[in-house]
Amino acid sequence: MKVTPYSNEGSKREQVERMFDAISPRYDLLNRLFSLGIDQGWRRKVVRMVGEEPVGHLLDVATGTADLAILASLKAKKVTGADISEGMLRLGREKVAKRGLAERITLVQADSEQLPFADGTFDAVTVAFGVRNFEHLDRGVRDMVRVLRPGGRLFVLEFSKPSKAPFKQLFRFYFHRVMPGVGKVISKDSAAYTYLPKSVDAFPEGPAFEQVMREAGLGEVRAIPLTGGIATLYRGRKPAAGH
Repeated sequence: MKVTPYSNEGSKREQVERMFDAISPRYDLLNRLFSLGIDQGWRRKVVRMVGEEPVGHLLDVATGTADLAILASLKAKKVTGADISEGMLRLGREKVAKRGLAERITLVQADSEQLPFADGTFDAVTVAFGVRNFEHLDRGVRDMVRVLRPGGRLFVLEFSKPSKAPFKQLFRFYFHRVMPGVGKVISKDSAAYTYLPKSVDAFPEGPAFEQVMREAGLGEVRAIPLTGGIATLYRGRKPAAGH
């Protein structure tokens, strides 16, 4: 499943890498501003669910500036974060170092569709607001499943679209009208925050994404709507060996 790029200037992967390199200095600020800080609450929910079982080594895909990787270090003995944007990773490494977590958290530049890790390396894999940026969604999910150990769990946190009025209309106005304008002023990048609502609209959310997870080999797939459906937390488990 390929999500269509939004311009003709290179592949979607190349566009996303350039875009996040460009906005990285103001990325955290804009995240907190646009979500009123709720995004960190969503990440903490992911980490609470990760902590329901022992985790030795966790992989955070599309780690960005390492927000989720840092929180996940509260539950996992070791965390590896991967992202295609070196600009985002540079800021993430600074945050990791300031918190004295460099011994436990390693950040590497990597393509989500070709993760540079052996099969079955990780006890859990997380990705927050990253799967909609995959050029080939099914391929990216399959590779995350590949690096999970048998019995390991995948957690995907992603934006979704509320379905009930008036929240549905308010969210659409905010996402398509307010956010791109404010994002352009603060980030100095006109494309990035126009891309965001387009990418959310294009993402196959809910049952469609649950099916992508199942086709990638996951069982126990479940979707949990958050904050009126603004975001959804998906979880699934790689079958244990012999099953």
